[in-house]
Amino acid sequence: MYIRNPDLVLLHAPAVYDFRERPLMFGPIADGVPSSPLFEMYPIGFFSILEHLERGGMKVRIVNLAARMLGDASFNPEKMIRKLKPAAFGIDLHWLAHAHGSLEVAKVCKKYHPETPVIFGGLSATYFHDELIRYPAVDFVIRGDSTEEPFLRLMKVITARSSEHLDEIPNLVWKDKDSEVRINPFTHVPSRFNGCANNYIYAFRTALRYMDIRSLSPWKSGSSHWMDYPITPIITCRGCMHNCTFCGGSKKAVAHYCNRNKASFRDPEMIAEEILKITAYTRAPIFIIGDLLQSGKEYAYKVLEGLREKEFENHLVFELFTCAPEEYFKLVGESVKNFNFEISPDTHDEKIRSREGKHYTNAQIEANIEWAMEHGCNRFDLFFMIGLPLQDCESVMDTVEWCGELMGRFGKRVVPFILSYSPFLDPGSIAYENASEYGYRIRFRTLEEYRKAMLSPSWKYALNYETEWMSRDEIVDCTYRAGMHLNRLKAEYGVIDQEIFRSTEERIKLAIELTRRIDEIMELDDQKERQKELNALKPELDMMLDYVINEKVHMEWPASKKNLKLFNLVKAAISELFRW
Repeated sequence: MYIRNPDLVLLHAPAVYDFRERPLMFGPIADGVPSSPLFEMYPIGFFSILEHLERGGMKVRIVNLAARMLGDASFNPEKMIRKLKPAAFGIDLHWLAHAHGSLEVAKVCKKYHPETPVIFGGLSATYFHDELIRYPAVDFVIRGDSTEEPFLRLMKVITARSSEHLDEIPNLVWKDKDSEVRINPFTHVPSRFNGCANNYIYAFRTALRYMDIRSLSPWKSGSSHWMDYPITPIITCRGCMHNCTFCGGSKKAVAHYCNRNKASFRDPEMIAEEILKITAYTRAPIFIIGDLLQSGKEYAYKVLEGLREKEFENHLVFELFTCAPEEYFKLVGESVKNFNFEISPDTHDEKIRSREGKHYTNAQIEANIEWAMEHGCNRFDLFFMIGLPLQDCESVMDTVEWCGELMGRFGKRVVPFILSYSPFLDPGSIAYENASEYGYRIRFRTLEEYRKAMLSPSWKYALNYETEWMSRDEIVDCTYRAGMHLNRLKAEYGVIDQEIFRSTEERIKLAIELTRRIDEIMELDDQKERQKELNALKPELDMMLDYVINEKVHMEWPASKKNLKLFNLVKAAISELFRW
């Protein structure tokens, strides 16, 4: 069987490319997600791009450099990139935390393949497109949250399968033969979102094609590997109906820099169908991204009707963007055997919550938890944030006390988390664009400033904001205080066992000590001596790489053993092998 070189290789970089060599105190910046602070989980858009381009006749390969580098100390990303021979490289700059890693990977691509185009995409690439395109290693930027079709058209031009001119491709930012920047009209913002699914068959068969399943894995963090716990996201829409002030994906934010004035929802029947398809390949939890009630009760109820009376063991995880009526929880309980909910109230203080654009009360939250539990919810996660408008550390600690009250009332099925907005308040968000109005002081504004910030020795120096109520130092100190107290309350109410409690408390104490030592080192005038002292801390700093405040295993929802039904995946993909 002949395996031809791919037309496109999608590369996902670690947040900091050379993290193995640098002494970095990332802190708890990734304590609310499954991945590490290197953010090795690539955007879900990789799957839809791969599917759309494969359907369009292109051969696409995903290579998760970040996960490979984390999972194998001997893995050499340069060596792998040197061996690749695609027609183009695609690199995501979706989350701004990749400002350093993505650009460094682009440099490596150009070092070994100077004539091969490098294409960027993602929300941060869209926001900073005019600056990003001027980096020498960047040839194209595709703007928007729906880049599949412009990407296919660009690839057809690159591979000479189309006579279309570059200036005819919507949303494209590029350089002409004189290296002048050209910015095409931003017109491709589809109102329908049914063209692509999270089709694991397409992704998995490409991994078989290139005999490289390891590079497809979305994350590798500590002892946990995606193949052991293959949680699967289901995206329901592009855009949002809400205007949370801190969110770069809010309604006003994406209207501002993505030209999306209206959220685009996938048909509810497709959501249900996709969930059922995934249950054939994995027993792990399925995370439904986006509140199903955003598009109204009828939409949400159609999804649930499609699942009713279907037999599967997977836990479905439902998001709430605001509080829901009791009938919704009742219908979920009637439609799904195993389910969990999560909501982000951010604070116990209703005035602060309202100021950030969330208009529901503590009584409503408590009623939602009660209804969910009554109708069979296995677990209800709540996320709280540090760094909000009007919020000081005393308020944060009061929020932690409320978390204790919730655990005391509802038991260990209620699982609260608290962390700071880090490393960055989202560019494009309402609070970022109107900083003084919301009491924020923004420290970085350019992509280059963010690239350099990711190299800061401590996450404190990378924070891109302060507030009128808390300085950077106070945000960091308060984060550790809150994390310590919440950890003790979780142990008190039986949410975590004593082993996790002791381990987390020790890590927080070490993080506090390392933060203090880094601050002292940063006061040194001699730059060489400063670097020498930081390098000496690296073994201890690397101990903080998995988590600080929230133990990763405690973020995992229940799942069966042998979660990935590998045989079923291979069986579904094997029929395609002989077409390649």
